[in-house]
Amino acid sequence: MTDFKFIKNKIKDADAIIIGAGAGLSTAAGVNYGSKDFDKNFPELVKHYGFTDMYTSSFYDFDTEEERWSYWAKHINYLCISMDASDTYKNLFNLIKDKEYFVLTTNVDQQFLKAGFDSDKVFEVQGTLTKIQCSRACHNKLYDDTEMIQEMLKKNKDIKIPSELVPKCSICGEAMDVNLRKDNFFVEDDNWEKHSIHYETFINDNKNKKLLLLELGAGFNTPDIIRYPFEDLTDKLPNAFLIRVNDKYANVPNDIKDKAIGIQDDINEVIKGVIKT
Repeated sequence: MTDFKFIKNKIKDADAIIIGAGAGLSTAAGVNYGSKDFDKNFPELVKHYGFTDMYTSSFYDFDTEEERWSYWAKHINYLCISMDASDTYKNLFNLIKDKEYFVLTTNVDQQFLKAGFDSDKVFEVQGTLTKIQCSRACHNKLYDDTEMIQEMLKKNKDIKIPSELVPKCSICGEAMDVNLRKDNFFVEDDNWEKHSIHYETFINDNKNKKLLLLELGAGFNTPDIIRYPFEDLTDKLPNAFLIRVNDKYANVPNDIKDKAIGIQDDINEVIKGVIKT
């Protein structure tokens, strides 16, 4: 049984908190990339392409740019533009908002920002659905895609957008792409670099303090970003403590078992339980 009081006391006693958030947090919050409700929200994609979920469909090799952006317009609008902050993220913010905190996340849905987290303290290391870039990374700049996506949705027909709406790089003329880390052309712009520095600075400033590493839903798709580094920080920093919440992969290594706890439970229920305690 999850000890909500223990978690609450760790949050209360911490001098600083780093939240490490993976896909499991958004899944618990109802931001669903899997098959749940996919048929209901994207019946035309199911019928035409045989898609089953939002994760695997994002890797599909479309025949034309018109089809590709028709798909991405629906994907981005559903997961990011039209979706409000979930109660899970808002509850998490209320738990830690009065502490010194920083967020490292592989999620690209901007739920942290929508829930009220300070944008300067949220490092979206894998990119974001609200920005596009040159697909060949010919220059180090990102562009907001919100208005572009809304225009595509208005003029989408037969699972295609008009050719004149297909975005092209203004520098090299190549296709534009969503700013997601999926190949060697991922653009790390000035804002990305700024957040990377802020994250390292936050660790350095709090390395000798009571630092709580609150890892939520980070599995093994990209363990080198959150899961393994959090274990390493727990091991190396004298006053660090790791709380790992994951409904599948909550185990912690034996060499840090005195400075960490793994909680195999639903993240949403854990957050609610801590709030009520």
